[in-house]
Amino acid sequence: MLVFRSVKTFNLKPFNKDSNRIIQFKSIRSITHYNNRFKKSNKSKSTTETVKKDKNNNIVKDPKHNGKILGILGILAIGTTFLSISYQKNQPIPFLEGPCLYKMPLFNENEVTVIFVLGGPGVGKGTQCAKLVDRYGFVHLSAGDLLRAEQNRDGSEFGPLIKQCITEGLIVPQEVTVALLKNAIQANLDNGKSNFLVDGFPRKMDQAITFEESLVPSKFTLFFTCSEAVMLERLLERGKTSGRIDDNIESIKKRFKTFEETSMPVVEYFEKQGKVSKVNCETTVDEVFSAVEAVLKSRNITK
Repeated sequence: MLVFRSVKTFNLKPFNKDSNRIIQFKSIRSITHYNNRFKKSNKSKSTTETVKKDKNNNIVKDPKHNGKILGILGILAIGTTFLSISYQKNQPIPFLEGPCLYKMPLFNENEVTVIFVLGGPGVGKGTQCAKLVDRYGFVHLSAGDLLRAEQNRDGSEFGPLIKQCITEGLIVPQEVTVALLKNAIQANLDNGKSNFLVDGFPRKMDQAITFEESLVPSKFTLFFTCSEAVMLERLLERGKTSGRIDDNIESIKKRFKTFEETSMPVVEYFEKQGKVSKVNCETTVDEVFSAVEAVLKSRNITK
């Protein structure tokens, strides 16, 4: 069973009882890990440092020592605060709870059809998905569009993080993307639609495994191939009118590199399972679509 929840945090003071600093933890496990590190650190320092006392034999605190501890605590606080973003101001995104260890996916694979659509930036995934929607009534779920919509949504606490990842050509944390896809799939199922094209996802191995184990196994992956030179030309042309912040030469090169390093292993992973169909996208839009239709028929998705 899959459990969705808002991440709870724990506010605790450090071991120094005189400190007013508050540290935020994501889980009991985080607290235990921090406590053990703190105890080991104190034990080590107690054997090497000399305790200072005043004339009344009272211990005098070393401000430099306190500063070092606060510095360490500050680093820990930044890390745990980033992990403990717990809710959205409007329509909160539910998070997957912990590692994906559930035996049963949320959706029944016999009732839900999911086709992953992968390919480099500018390969033409969106164009082909739009034609499949028109011809066969698929629901097109673009991971990029979902993330951009969340980025621009008023009150979104994930907006700045998503914007930074998109600008830098990095991959948004899987918890955010998987949660957005889960919400979109559920909303369409409620409206009687059960055939999905998931475009631009998964882009990493952990995303692929989390999605299939937590939500629903995919039927197969439609992988569009194209040379970088052609993709670059298409993206620069699109950038003249798209208004997308990542359609510039610097971001495009980063996206090419990220795709090669992180997404190709996903394609190879599914290919070993016999779940990849490749389509060359350097021909015309109609020729590519004819090839896509042939793939769907061979996979018994359409007749």
